[in-house]
Amino acid sequence: MKGSFAVRLCAGALAGLLAFLAAPLCAQQEDVSQDKPVKAVGDKQFLVTGPEGSGTLRYFGTGSLDGNAQATRALIVIHGLLRNADEYERTGEAVLAAAQAAGVNTLLITPQFLAQIDVTAHGLPAGTLRWTPQTWNDGYPAAGPAPLSAYSALDAILLRLADRTRFPALREIVVAGHSAGGQMVQRYAVVGRAPDAVTSGPVAVRFVVANPSSYLYFDGERPHGDGFASFDVAACPQYNHWKYGVEDPPPYVTGSWSELEERFATRNVTYLLGLLDIDPNHPVLDKSCSGEAEGPYRLARGEAYVRYLKLRHPSGTAQSLAEVAGVDHDARGMFASPCGLAVLFNDPRTPCVNPQRI
Repeated sequence: MKGSFAVRLCAGALAGLLAFLAAPLCAQQEDVSQDKPVKAVGDKQFLVTGPEGSGTLRYFGTGSLDGNAQATRALIVIHGLLRNADEYERTGEAVLAAAQAAGVNTLLITPQFLAQIDVTAHGLPAGTLRWTPQTWNDGYPAAGPAPLSAYSALDAILLRLADRTRFPALREIVVAGHSAGGQMVQRYAVVGRAPDAVTSGPVAVRFVVANPSSYLYFDGERPHGDGFASFDVAACPQYNHWKYGVEDPPPYVTGSWSELEERFATRNVTYLLGLLDIDPNHPVLDKSCSGEAEGPYRLARGEAYVRYLKLRHPSGTAQSLAEVAGVDHDARGMFASPCGLAVLFNDPRTPCVNPQRI
């Protein structure tokens, strides 16, 4: 998905909470590219250390990962393909305001997975973690200063938030991502290491996967009609390779796939899907043959994946589906909708369309 594409950007202040929730987002078009430097770099820094080495992750937030004695919930928002964490931070702040959850009780953290072009353009120190524009959300090693996966960075954030000396009141961490961020969250929910360590204590971890272009499948079957069937390898030789399937995963991934899938089924994941995200030619839809093997557009791909999980886990999982009426591929529209707020803040899902357990 290289090159230029159009995304919707909104301008102007909100007249008020009700007007914000009711009004459609503006549809100004602007040509932008993931291969251009970001306009803003996170104003906060966090040192990530692992067996591979260490590096500094930049992030935005309503507070700091250094500690907060009052916060009871942390909301981690993962940015999209453009690495525009500043815009996602503003979306998160609007969500907190809409949920009346802003202030000391909810801490918003928006990590920024920078690329080398960002480090160069903004004159950042050599110790700044950076990936390529293509690989951060797939969990591949960083280009520098150490080959750390972005998943390792998420591990470090979760473990820091679970540190009772720094966050003694924290009870819940919500990791949410939309579009490319949703792809990252879904894969991390499968292979992430830190959630087990965190949930062994008093802090719960939930994942919200909103409108991703693709999902990780655990075998060679893909949607076919109302069911699933083996896919034609000759038509798409890479269709079952990471990040779409289990072949050739990045070095971060450890353990057998059967064990990883069983653990994944016990993790609290909600698939948040926009009922209008149905454009088969959306400019940032994954149109590779591997992506197309999962369905014609994002809503179809998400609903098919839910059916897939139900077939593989007939006794049930800890996961659920929530669908948002009247919203297409729009992060703020999804997360700030009544359904999105109910999912993010663990409220009854009465505003959602046909909410269901998987």
